[in-house]
Amino acid sequence: MKKDNYLDLFDNKQKAIDHCLWLNFKYRIANIRFGVLHGPDNNWAVCEEATAQELEMEFLDILPENYSLMDYDDIRHIRMDRDVLPHWDAIVGMISVTDGEILRYIIHAKIPLEKLIRHELAGRGYDENHRWCGFDKASEIWLK
Repeated sequence: MKKDNYLDLFDNKQKAIDHCLWLNFKYRIANIRFGVLHGPDNNWAVCEEATAQELEMEFLDILPENYSLMDYDDIRHIRMDRDVLPHWDAIVGMISVTDGEILRYIIHAKIPLEKLIRHELAGRGYDENHRWCGFDKASEIWLK
């Protein structure tokens, strides 16, 4: 990723999309929206909505709603990236340091990782936007 004032520039379209999705999640509480534009050098640019308006450009309609359609080829590209995005590094890192026998057991026993994560989040007492709401309310939110 290269920075050009208010633009984060990428040579890879998917990497720009990944970065944009993360920024939209990260800044959801501040209600700052990010999008992807055609970059200045036949590349891809990620910026805030206000920046796009200043440039008199509209975001490309290329952001997926989520990663539910991610395939093994997508994962391979993330894993092979020399300059991996920090959020992917953290996610992949959690899996990479887990004992292989535990990973095999998770698949074999069909352990519901989403439920384990939701239970963990409920026990922390915060809502979807990381605002303290108390343990009872957090349980209502996360353990649906």
